[in-house]
Amino acid sequence: MASNLLDQRRHQRIRFGNPPPVRIGYAGSIGHGVIENLSLSGLMLRTDLGLDIGHTAGCEFSLFGSPIIDVPAAVVSRVGDLFGARFQTGPINQVMIDDAISGALAQGQASILSVHELSGRKVMRITGGLNGTLRGDFMHALTRVGIEEIDLAGVTMVDQAGLALCLVATRRHAVKIGVQAECFADAWKIALAAPFDVEGL
Repeated sequence: MASNLLDQRRHQRIRFGNPPPVRIGYAGSIGHGVIENLSLSGLMLRTDLGLDIGHTAGCEFSLFGSPIIDVPAAVVSRVGDLFGARFQTGPINQVMIDDAISGALAQGQASILSVHELSGRKVMRITGGLNGTLRGDFMHALTRVGIEEIDLAGVTMVDQAGLALCLVATRRHAVKIGVQAECFADAWKIALAAPFDVEGL
């Protein structure tokens, strides 16, 4: 993958509709958890293991059929059973992580939501799965950032919750749906033709 895409993805949070499992080696113990979100520089994981900030844990995971990635990570934050950890990795692991992320995005198992300014307009771009996992970031962008358009060219899978978010954006916030992937465009036509309750969002 081109280095500029690697750099762009370094700090983007990759979210998962179904959080993938992670095996954790720490202080002589083996534990298990799930990955809440991931970037090239680190991950947020949920585990019952008592990880200490400033210490290193071994993390072993696969993203939806990718080769197993085994990487040490320094624990940098904790809120309850949710831990933030920064990867201590070399270039080979970075490429493996990026390849695994690319595969998960292509399958619609992972999602990236980002906001860009284009010609003075704020555009939200969604890559990978458009689903309810994105609700918090999606609604924050709508209500706090002031999005004018949504770019859905990179969407690889969409579900009812994802369609409902877009209906809220267009009907309540007058946001324009911009470039669309074929899978989204087909589902969007059906959603627009059917009565859809967005009151719960």
